[in-house]
Amino acid sequence: MENKKISTAVIRRLPRYYRFLTDLLCEGVCRISSDELSRRMRMTASQIRQDLNNFGGFGQQGYGYNVENLKNEIGKLLGLDKSHGLVIIGAGNIGKALAGYSNFEGQGFAVSALFDIDENLIGKTVRGARIMHVDMFEAFMEYSDASIAVIAVPRDAAQQTAELICRCGIKAIWNFAHVDLVLPEDVAVENVHLSESLMQLSYSLNFAGSL
Repeated sequence: MENKKISTAVIRRLPRYYRFLTDLLCEGVCRISSDELSRRMRMTASQIRQDLNNFGGFGQQGYGYNVENLKNEIGKLLGLDKSHGLVIIGAGNIGKALAGYSNFEGQGFAVSALFDIDENLIGKTVRGARIMHVDMFEAFMEYSDASIAVIAVPRDAAQQTAELICRCGIKAIWNFAHVDLVLPEDVAVENVHLSESLMQLSYSLNFAGSL
């Protein structure tokens, strides 16, 4: 698998598999066939088998999938068997909401600090994570083991913020600023453009009944 290029579409489906398998375990389901999983996920069984075969398959003919084992294996692929420290740059509404979301911790993501330029926010805490001035970011990262940075600043400050993050050695950025960042190829960026999601819903409403 190490030398095999996995498509982005397959990778983006992995968290959905993980979520459904987690729900199955909560329901007490120990074993499931690809046909039953396909009905629950509204995908074809063939697509599920193709996706999982990229990583070795995990199923047994005539038995299906062991739900707990499959969840654990997908969790490993997603890096959920490790802990990931997060730093958030931008302690406005989005930044504070993300820092206050307790479910992240259950999946191994812990916010270690927030950074902002608003003096009225400096020194406050969100669920135990302190808000510091952004000027302290580089010094903080000298001893921090955070591996993911969240950008929750206005779009005109996003590129400069991203470059600061990269200078500190972080290779994974979760970007909530409404702008496409220009960064080195070895930096992974996941963009969350909220207004674009709303536009897609608006498109669906606009053409509802005409498709």
